[in-house]
Amino acid sequence: MSRELLVVQRARKSFQTGKTKPLEYRIHQLKNLRRFISERQGDITEAVRRDLGKSENGTQLFETLGLEGEINLALEKLSEWAAPRMVEKNLLTISDEVYVQPEPLGVVLIIGAWNYPWAITLQPLVGAIAAGNAAVIKPSEVSSHSAKVMEELLPLYLDKDLYPVVTGGVSETQELLKQRFDHIFYTGGSAVGKIVMAAASCHLTPVTLELGGKSPCYIDKNCDIRVACRRITWGKFVNCGQTCIAPDFILCEPSVQSQVVEEIQKCIKEFYTDNPETFEDYGRIINQRHFKRLMALMEGSTVAVGGASDESQCYIAPTVLKDVTGDSKVMKEEIFGPLLPIITVSGVDEAIRFINEREKPLVIYVFSQDNKLIKRVIAETSSGALLANDCLVHFTVSALPFGGVGNSGMGCYHGRYGFDQLSHLRSCLIKQLKMEGVNSMRYPPHSAKKLGWARFFMLKQVNVCRLRRMALLATMAGLAAFLVQRYQRGKS
Repeated sequence: MSRELLVVQRARKSFQTGKTKPLEYRIHQLKNLRRFISERQGDITEAVRRDLGKSENGTQLFETLGLEGEINLALEKLSEWAAPRMVEKNLLTISDEVYVQPEPLGVVLIIGAWNYPWAITLQPLVGAIAAGNAAVIKPSEVSSHSAKVMEELLPLYLDKDLYPVVTGGVSETQELLKQRFDHIFYTGGSAVGKIVMAAASCHLTPVTLELGGKSPCYIDKNCDIRVACRRITWGKFVNCGQTCIAPDFILCEPSVQSQVVEEIQKCIKEFYTDNPETFEDYGRIINQRHFKRLMALMEGSTVAVGGASDESQCYIAPTVLKDVTGDSKVMKEEIFGPLLPIITVSGVDEAIRFINEREKPLVIYVFSQDNKLIKRVIAETSSGALLANDCLVHFTVSALPFGGVGNSGMGCYHGRYGFDQLSHLRSCLIKQLKMEGVNSMRYPPHSAKKLGWARFFMLKQVNVCRLRRMALLATMAGLAAFLVQRYQRGKS
């Protein structure tokens, strides 16, 4: 019997005791997770530094602050999220209790990614805990130092049977995928996403796939190009470009290409100094395999800015490539590194066509002062998200669902969306054994008269909350009329 099977069996056995059902237990575990982040910040920071060369401040900003925010939101809203949700009724069910009850799915598998090894792995865990599930956590083996810290320290804070951490590489992940889960949450590339989905299908297990793709960034020639390039530079080169929602390439008109290059070059110098290699807030490529992949992607393109590299340090400077076409090597796959190609188009019409000819991206970026142009891009394209005049920041808004569409993923999370994604929204209707005369229209023999009554009772929707408000207003109006009448009688 494999280690992975034993871990899953133990998690399921613990879940079946019902200990995760009470909200008090979930709140206790969420508070422990928050305490883990606070007390072990130093261990987390050191692990991320060794994995990705990220600074202490960078780790807090991009790994743990958002995670703490998600936990705090779940703690504040959990009783609301988990409560029965009343729904509209029809006349046939007007006297019945009709609602949606969120309930735990069971045992969830969370497969994390290496580029943000803490935020991307533990944010789905927040939703899993809040929803009352057990969760098997599989951090990426590529960010090995973070995986080791997670394996050693997280069980000191969370229930080790309900929330075990399983480390290892491809073979361990494959063994996990053979087991039956009630949901699988995977973050990574589309190639592995297909493998995860195929494995899940053997047990009819639902999946959330947070993938990626080539997220385009269109710059309108009439916008404030200086500000646009400043925000694009930040969004592209943070974490050395290893961000699933980083702008993958720029679309702009030929007349502004030189200005775009010039402004990005200024911003790179401002953000990372003249020598990014020695600057603490500019990280490293995760390993040499990805370093070589990125260097190969530059072949055949013209380097406008940067291009320096050091394989021994897995360092690639912030790099801008110009005069790129849709057939260039760098346009054949998601870049996931500090390379920013610029493709020239004749205007927004061609930009929209270019986007729509390719797989649906995780996000589309538009920089323009023309609100009609922005709304047109929204209306005529499809993507997981659309962000106008900034980069990345939609990830920080817990009220927005985060997820892809088509090749960029399926399902979503953050805030209540994460809770709902990892819950079963159970339909409940409780009827009394009374008023049988009304129900007779359902029973044979079926006549035209019965059909007419059924049409009336079943198709007429009733908003109970609205009826209650109207009844309350009517009561208050009646009370006011009564008091006025009494007052007038007293005066007379």
